[in-house]
Amino acid sequence: MHGVLLLDKPLGWSSNDALQKVKWLLRAEKAGHTGTLDPLATGVLPLCFGAATKFSQLQLDADKTYEAVVCLGVKTSTADAEGEVMQVRPVNVSEEDLAQAVLRFTGKILQTPPMHSALKKDGKSLYEYARAGIEVERQARAVLIYELKAVLENIDSAQAVFQMNVKCSKGTYIRTLAEDIGEALGCGAHLSALRRIQTGGFDVSQCVTLAALEAMTEDERLHCLLPVQALLQGHTVVTLDAENAGRFLSGVRRRGAWPDAEQVAVYGPGTSTQPGEGCLLGTAHVTAGELIPVRLLSPPEIEQMSQEF
Repeated sequence: MHGVLLLDKPLGWSSNDALQKVKWLLRAEKAGHTGTLDPLATGVLPLCFGAATKFSQLQLDADKTYEAVVCLGVKTSTADAEGEVMQVRPVNVSEEDLAQAVLRFTGKILQTPPMHSALKKDGKSLYEYARAGIEVERQARAVLIYELKAVLENIDSAQAVFQMNVKCSKGTYIRTLAEDIGEALGCGAHLSALRRIQTGGFDVSQCVTLAALEAMTEDERLHCLLPVQALLQGHTVVTLDAENAGRFLSGVRRRGAWPDAEQVAVYGPGTSTQPGEGCLLGTAHVTAGELIPVRLLSPPEIEQMSQEF
């Protein structure tokens, strides 16, 4: 089985638990997800099966968009609603204050990864150190916030919050962004809800829920799969003849009148460039007229994919 399933990850499930459930429902052998969503988060989680796992890194590196609810005045140990309350402060924030903070956190910013994260140090995830009560030094990293919108709600109530919409680069921690904005506002904050609504070229409107998937027949579930080519949106397309296709699949560079391109989807002879049709060979990049293989499919994978779609 080769393809991509766009799951609307349910609340309370880890990304791996959701993956294992869908893998079981599809009776798939090889599977992987493309970027962890915390149990607190819902939304777009592309799941890759078979040959699609070879290209999952493309989604890990993709820009993402989130909707979030941020609770003001309360700082927690994990920067989200799952942590222990560490500090409570009064909230005296105006729309203008929030607008000024939004400006400060738009564009290229530095973030220190949270201790409660899957980022590894010396072979161990940071959350393992955190659970043992150990704080380790983390280096601040540059991320890009392309767009940040925030609206205050319940400001006169006991629980002031703001709604946040964030379009950002890979590696952005929305929990950290929420906490940092809270500090900039002088009252502290934590993330109380998070939903990923877009990753790469995939939108939440394209996703299927776990409950819907469970209610389907086996054939209906298989029809939810997108072809492997769906992961290669935005790639330059190069189509090779039979001889050059064979050499390319052997890892040999090919020469041609192609312009330089960082991301290329390579197809065999007589194939269509439309997702779901034809025969994908792999990915490459073009430098000075040379088509240089990056990730290659195997002949059995190519044959199986042509039969599936």
